[in-house]
Amino acid sequence: QSTWGLESSTMIAMKAIVFALFISVCAAYVLPGTLPRSYIMGDPVEVKVNKLTSEEMLLPYDYYSLAFCQPARKTPASENLGEILRGDRIYNSPYEVKAKIAEPCKVLCVVNLNPSQAALFTERIREDYRVHMLADNLPAALVSTLTMEDGSEREVYEDGYPIGRFGNDDEQPAEPFIYNHVTFKFKYHHDDTYDGDRIVGFEVQPYSVKHEFSELEDHTPTTCAALTDSGPQVVAPGAKIVFTYSVVWEESPIRWASRWDVYLKMEGDKQIHWFSIVNSLIIVLFLSGIVAMIMMRTLHRDFQQYNESRTAEEIQEESGWKLVHADVFRPPNRPMLLSIFVGSGAQIFVMTLVTLCFAMLGFLSPANRGGIITAMVVLFVLSAVFAGYVGARVYKMWGGRSWKTQTMATSSAMPGLIMVIFLVLNFCMMGEHSSGAVPFGTLFGLFAMWLAIATPLVFLGAFFGYKKAQIVPPNNMRVNQIPRQIPLQLWYLGLLPSCLIAGILPFGAIFIELFFMLSSIWLNTFYALFGFLFIVFVILIITCAEISIVLVYFSLCAENWQWPWRAFLSSAASAFYVGLYATFYFWTKMHVHYFVSALLYFGYTFVLVFCLFLLTGAVGFVATTVFVRVIFASIKVD
Repeated sequence: QSTWGLESSTMIAMKAIVFALFISVCAAYVLPGTLPRSYIMGDPVEVKVNKLTSEEMLLPYDYYSLAFCQPARKTPASENLGEILRGDRIYNSPYEVKAKIAEPCKVLCVVNLNPSQAALFTERIREDYRVHMLADNLPAALVSTLTMEDGSEREVYEDGYPIGRFGNDDEQPAEPFIYNHVTFKFKYHHDDTYDGDRIVGFEVQPYSVKHEFSELEDHTPTTCAALTDSGPQVVAPGAKIVFTYSVVWEESPIRWASRWDVYLKMEGDKQIHWFSIVNSLIIVLFLSGIVAMIMMRTLHRDFQQYNESRTAEEIQEESGWKLVHADVFRPPNRPMLLSIFVGSGAQIFVMTLVTLCFAMLGFLSPANRGGIITAMVVLFVLSAVFAGYVGARVYKMWGGRSWKTQTMATSSAMPGLIMVIFLVLNFCMMGEHSSGAVPFGTLFGLFAMWLAIATPLVFLGAFFGYKKAQIVPPNNMRVNQIPRQIPLQLWYLGLLPSCLIAGILPFGAIFIELFFMLSSIWLNTFYALFGFLFIVFVILIITCAEISIVLVYFSLCAENWQWPWRAFLSSAASAFYVGLYATFYFWTKMHVHYFVSALLYFGYTFVLVFCLFLLTGAVGFVATTVFVRVIFASIKVD
């Protein structure tokens, strides 16, 4: 009865956690701006400005860190945790836009650049920074034409537009030119089912125009009639820069529910994603065939051989994995460390699985800026209960007694390492005055979530884990007091060579999708193919489980009973190849030449690789533990 009560308490706790996950993610999804808004002709349309970003620097900056036109009262927009962590700094702007009212050319302000302002503009233009804006929760997009392999052309939306450019050969190559005029094109859709019109597109086209304008004589610059005829505006100390803008409204057949499709157009890329799925499935089928052969043929033959009655001479001559039955359940070296790794991997697994499920169902679309990061942080904190539970079960399985030390280490080791790296990178961004630097208030909130929520949840999970009965060897198998001597192993069965070979297959199942993920993180591209990502994640889990089982089986057949760390590291080695690929991506796709930017890239890449190391290792360990217990429970031991 007490056992039933304990299981009931566990189920109630798990249900409460799942409900909290659902509520938290749903709350993150229903945010202002995600519901449609209709505009009547003449209604004000607020244009907001966001951060400045660069693929070369990776350091976001506040829009108003440059000498752009400012409103009479600068008001920051309310932001969620994810937006703060990704460096978004959203403010109002002086642009005045009214629904369905065109504006041919309007002066925003006139700025006389001093030497420091001109130098900063020049530096940001040289670093290829882009301006990001928002209107009706849509990001401003620069439309460019992409030529396909078959010679056809299609339009591609690029997030934001460049601050400026340097002169070409026909101009003055050393001179920086600023884009001081922008043309906003708003696309709207009208339907009889609602009043007014809904904005379904926000395009921007920048120009560099050396305006001829007198604030006393002219209402609008005389150069507005031909934006490309007056020459570009040079950035130099003392330069008088006239910022102007135009507004164009255009009716569109695109419905409001489909307005994000143009940002996520990837018709040509979907073939690559399908190729990735097929490539991954081939690897899974290959491994599944090996596992099936082991299960159906080799193990079946072993079971018959080991369970039949034999003479003493035959027993002495037998070989294979049955010989290590008295050592296979011996505690490994550093059992506490392995239990911490497995528990932390379980936490990351739950966080990743739930996040992908909600993203695949549409709760975490790109329209909800920062929603994915917010959900991941919340889910990571709430999933700490699984780290405590799984870590405690594994540690107790090997007879561990220092449960307080193990639980405290589980709650602090992995989150503490991530927090230290995050703080170091955050102080580096503070030194660069980047908007990516997280404010101290947010840092305090993250520490509070870790210490006040995650840590107690780890202890809660560990409490239930240690209360459960110890996992004992099947069929009452005894562990010898003296360890069995391990025969000399072939070189490829060594721990390091076998793990390096094994890690190639899980990496091969994900490396194509990994390219798109890195591009989304570092090159500011939109990623919303979460269905593909979920399939690849499932394939990764299956591959990790199967490769660990195969390698441990070969090791046991070679009479090597030290399998726990091998089971973990066989699948976890895929993270090593992910790190190598991320380094290759940095040198081939990125154009970073600044030390702090490179530090940011490799710092966050290390966190990604470490989390993948724990996740894949935990999957391989759990799957192999079940496999080992099943096969040894199927034989008779004298």
